[in-house]
Amino acid sequence: MPERTETQRAPSRAKGASIRQYAGNRVGLAIVGGTLLGLGAYAWLRGHGRFFDLPAATRILPAPTRRVLADEPWPLWVLALSFLLLTLVSLRWLLLSLGWGRRGAHNGTGTAMLFVGLKGVEGLGRSAVRVAENGLHLTLTCPSTADVGAVVSKLDHDIVGRIRREIIDDDASTVVRLHVRR
Repeated sequence: MPERTETQRAPSRAKGASIRQYAGNRVGLAIVGGTLLGLGAYAWLRGHGRFFDLPAATRILPAPTRRVLADEPWPLWVLALSFLLLTLVSLRWLLLSLGWGRRGAHNGTGTAMLFVGLKGVEGLGRSAVRVAENGLHLTLTCPSTADVGAVVSKLDHDIVGRIRREIIDDDASTVVRLHVRR
């Protein structure tokens, strides 16, 4: 009976860790997106002469800076390229946080079995078991204080085989990613 209680608690721990991660991604994306949106709105309003009471011909930059930019146009190209790179990195971040690039479907039973098998390891963080076309994918995060050798030994001898037999075919390939956080 105690194993059943542990099995019921394990997915909630894993889910709580992933919710914090996704919340951090969303906050970061909101900050970057809001900043880019504000800068774009400001540039559009200034370009169309609709920014408060400032006339459209009002200079934003000091005279020496304007002269340098008029003589050498490459700083504006560098600025445009850096904004383009920032946009692409933000888009990649958004797509990954939405789940694109992940292979397979999440399996709660496998995640619970993973936590039950490693219940002696303190501080386990994120874990996930996914069933994909090419086999089983296990992801596990543990603290640096954990005995990594013991974790790998348990995974290799007991846990991975049981999860594979329970969820998918015993002959299916399995990829295990073990991340040790600092």
